[in-house]
Amino acid sequence: MIRDPSAKTPAKAAPKKKAAPKAVPAKAAKISAADAAKVPAGKKGIIAVAPPSFRRERALIKRGVWPVAGCDEAGRGPLAGPVVAAAVILDPDRIPRGIDDSKRLTPEEREKLFDKICATAQVSVAVASPARIDRDNILRASLWALKRAVVALPEAPRHVFVDGRDRLDTACDCEAVIGGDGIVLSIAAASIVAKVTRDRLMCALAQDCPGYGFEQHKGYAVPEHLDALDRLGPSIHHRSFFAPVAAARAKHMPWTVEPVQDLFSVTEVEVQVEASVEIDASVNL
Repeated sequence: MIRDPSAKTPAKAAPKKKAAPKAVPAKAAKISAADAAKVPAGKKGIIAVAPPSFRRERALIKRGVWPVAGCDEAGRGPLAGPVVAAAVILDPDRIPRGIDDSKRLTPEEREKLFDKICATAQVSVAVASPARIDRDNILRASLWALKRAVVALPEAPRHVFVDGRDRLDTACDCEAVIGGDGIVLSIAAASIVAKVTRDRLMCALAQDCPGYGFEQHKGYAVPEHLDALDRLGPSIHHRSFFAPVAAARAKHMPWTVEPVQDLFSVTEVEVQVEASVEIDASVNL
């Protein structure tokens, strides 16, 4: 077969487009600005997070509002130990470098910054015991400790920043900042003080109650702690109404658990009829 030279040659296929780069997941790992510089170029899946700043405090200083305190707590989630709250008034002229949300720092970094903060700033700490947590619930106990920490400052603040959604009932203005330990420098400093103080307390409680591993997990519900609870039962430092603690108490100390009345159970009622009374079934009622 002879091909007609006038016939058009088939068009070449269009080159394939390169696939678009995959989007970075929304929940990418977060690192501090100091660690961002250590990440090799081209490393994907990491979002650099700016450290907290002193911007809000400086804005208040320009308006003549000072002192300004930041406060935060540590220990809402654990099964054992107290809630520790801290309040900090940073010295604008002597702010330690490296202050960040305590959760972004290593234990060694927190310890070093704790010493620097206590040496340069006004600091106070308040503690809500497990007994208070059991009595008031964890939220109220945390707010109580935060307020006590503010009141205990050497100098009464004129403005308070607190981490979270709830404002404190203080004599001065109080501003709640969600995620404040990663935004407001004074709150970040308070988060470090509260975390280090509580960790030290839990290590001391580990000496008082060996076997639970408080020095390792600081009272949080890790598998090692849950296993110890199941084997040993709760200690005086555990929070009675947290579910795993309540279950361990029911297993080891059932006499301390009040029985719950079953409202749907049927109770048999015995009716006694005196022998002298005769009932005639034939009588029409």
